[in-house]
Parts: sequence; structure tokens; C-alpha cells
Amino acid sequence: MNAGTWKEWGGKVKTVAERYKFVLLVLLAGVVLLLWPTGEPSDQSGTGTTQTKEVDYNVEALEEKLSRTLSKVEGAGTVEVVLSVKSGPRQILARDSDRETGEGESHSQETTVILSRGSGVEDTVTVQQLSPQFRGALVVCSGGGDPSVRLALTEAVSALTGLGADKISICEGK
Repeated sequence: MNAGTWKEWGGKVKTVAERYKFVLLVLLAGVVLLLWPTGEPSDQSGTGTTQTKEVDYNVEALEEKLSRTLSKVEGAGTVEVVLSVKSGPRQILARDSDRETGEGESHSQETTVILSRGSGVEDTVTVQQLSPQFRGALVVCSGGGDPSVRLALTEAVSALTGLGADKISICEGK
């Protein structure tokens, strides 16, 4: 691009900026407010204004679904899966804390945040949903003696559970 083209673009940008200067100013103020620190310490240690809640989770159903899916891998044959779970799925709930400081005394109170939906229906406010943590997996299949089948099953179980290959055992069944 030559210098004349750059001057044309600069003139157009200047005209647009002058015309929409208040809109641009409001957008800039919004970005600044979004990036402005709140002054509250972040709770990275897991203690403070969060609470965890166990979620209903069915390991047997997941094992059954994995067995059905892995049996479709070529050469695997009938597959049975056993999963060992370190911890189930959890929700981190929002908490509200009140702290009062008086003469030589400090008092704090924490409550779980509840969202009322009307007609007596109340729900807790979930801040974060944590997936289950698996300890290991055992896969027994008739094609477990074939190295290519073992590799395919190991990769599939690893992708679905987040386990490393060293935590997955593939055995040949009857």
C-alpha cells in the first residue's frame, strides 16, 4: 500500500472515531471495569467461601457403557471393564460469608447460597463441577492377547477416563 492509501484509511478511521466517540468511550470503560481487580483474595486453597457436594454417580453404568463400546473395537471380542474410583464427581457450591470484627473479637458466619425459583423450589448455586477421579481400569477381553487390540483399548480407555497407560491393564479372557 502506498502513502496515499494509508492517509485515506487514517482519515476514515478518524471520521468514524469522531462520530462514535461516546460509544467507544463506554466500551473502553466496560473493558476497564471487567479487568479491574475486586480486592477480594482468590480462594485457590479450597478453603474459604466454597463447599463441595457429592453428586449422584453410577460407576456400574459407566463400566457397562464402556464394555459395550469397547466390544465394537475390531478384534476385541467380548469386553468387560472394571473401574476403580478415587473420588466421585463433586460440585463446588457458592458460599456467602459475613465477618464482623469488634473490640478484640472476630466473628464469621458462612452460609450456602440458595436460589429460590418460586413455588417453594430452591436450588444451590454451583460454582464449579468436578469430574470423577479414577484410580485404575481393568479390561478383560477375548482379543486381549493381540498387541494392536491392546493398544487400541488402552488409548480408548485413557481418552474416556483420563488415566495414563500405566493405570490401565488389558488382559486376555476366555
